[in-house]
Parts: sequence; structure tokens; C-alpha cells
Amino acid sequence: MARDLWTYPESVGRLDLTGFDVDAADGSIGKVDEATQEVGESYLVVDTGPWILGKKVLLPAGLVERVDRDEEKIWVDRTKDEIEQAPEFDKDTYGSADYRSSVGGYYGSQEPSDATEESVAERS
Repeated sequence: MARDLWTYPESVGRLDLTGFDVDAADGSIGKVDEATQEVGESYLVVDTGPWILGKKVLLPAGLVERVDRDEEKIWVDRTKDEIEQAPEFDKDTYGSADYRSSVGGYYGSQEPSDATEESVAERS
């Protein structure tokens, strides 16, 4: 059964992920600037710092693969390239249903890449 793109894995619980470091399948992508906990509509706003010129990206909560509470680090099951190619973050509309639909359509239409699957296997 496919997981809900906008719901955190059960292992995350109600943990506030703001400030946690974020790693894609192939390396670091930044820090969580904002994390929401709305049922079925949760997401992370990640500040990418110098990685993609200080832009922010919106990641649906369902992309979270695992969380290390002690290291304050999150792993997501997409590559840097997949995240960089996502719909551009719009600070004025990122909370709207239309914007989330666009982002959800992008991530929902993708299967995790081979690099993602290899990385998941290495971490297990």
C-alpha cells in the first residue's frame, strides 16, 4: 500500500522537526525552516542554503524516510536532483491547496530513484 504523501511516517509522531538537518538520498540539502503537523496536509519547508542558491523547497511529510532525534537529522527518499526539479517554492502561496496539489502531483508521479533505493538499503 502506498503511503500518504502528506502524512509523516508513524515513527515521527508529533515531533517538531523545525531546525533539523535534512539529507536527500545523495547528500545534505539543508535545514527545516518550518514543519507542519496538520492531519493529511503536513509538509516541511527546507532552507537549502548554498546548495541551490539559498532557495527554499517544500517537501511533503510522506517523503520523510527516518528521523534521528539525537542528531536532529531527517532523511528523505528523493535525490537532490529530484528535489531541485520540483515546482519552485512560492513564499506567497506555498500553504494553498493549489500549490500543494502541484507539489503533490510532482512527487506523487515519481517512484524513488535507483539512487534513493540504494541509499535506503545502505542505511538499513
